[in-house]
Amino acid sequence: MEEAAVAVMREFLGGFAPRVGLVLGSGLAGLADAVERTVVVSYGDVPGMPEPTVPGHHGEFVGGMLEGVPILLQRGRLHLYEGHAPDVAVLPIRIMAGLGVRTLILTNAAGGIRRTMVPPALMLIVDHINLMFRSPLAGPGRPGEERFPDMSAPYDPALRGVARAVAAREGIELHEGVYAAVLGPSFETPAEIRMLERIGADAVGMSTVPEVITARAAGMAVLAISSITNAAAGLSAAPLNHEEVLAAGASVARDLERIVRGVIRGL
Repeated sequence: MEEAAVAVMREFLGGFAPRVGLVLGSGLAGLADAVERTVVVSYGDVPGMPEPTVPGHHGEFVGGMLEGVPILLQRGRLHLYEGHAPDVAVLPIRIMAGLGVRTLILTNAAGGIRRTMVPPALMLIVDHINLMFRSPLAGPGRPGEERFPDMSAPYDPALRGVARAVAAREGIELHEGVYAAVLGPSFETPAEIRMLERIGADAVGMSTVPEVITARAAGMAVLAISSITNAAAGLSAAPLNHEEVLAAGASVARDLERIVRGVIRGL
């Protein structure tokens, strides 16, 4: 499946060779509008790629230049909770790897667990806890992927240093913390949030971790930033809904774009 998808993407991109992959999370798709000299490829034109079903997620790849660097942007994430098998959800990452991408930047929307991190906010992910209990590497090994990738530093320390420096220079508050990935699609209960807090999670979401595991197996350097769009269940009296997640994501999108642009300039 990956080979056919990569071949089709190469045909669409012509001689364009992206160096950086960028995955956009809920409410953050506007960054695609900043890419110059774009080639847009609909998911429907790529073998094995289903259309996203989540509001706020488009279904296309965007190739072009951002800050003078050739990038391939994934505009519309595939989630396990949509019913996709793990290898389908991470197909865009394997396509990027097949096209030669060596640096992956991921964004997502997440609920805040750490009480000192008041939403809306941005959190640099330094580690994660996989509570999806699924791995995209299960099954036969794939050429070009390490069978047992080292996950002692899944989020590249050098890239995190660049992100911190950009945020400081731009005057943007950038928290750091541990991201817990759950299957969803329901939001968590207050009891589940208390459990996550006790095991060391600072934020919780329903994506990103399968993509990071795949990227590390393919030898990519990974950076990930969460838009903390809401306080998790039990930490606020307000009920949770996806529309507010999208609105809060949009409110910090400008700062996130400045950080991403700065990191790409520094590559």
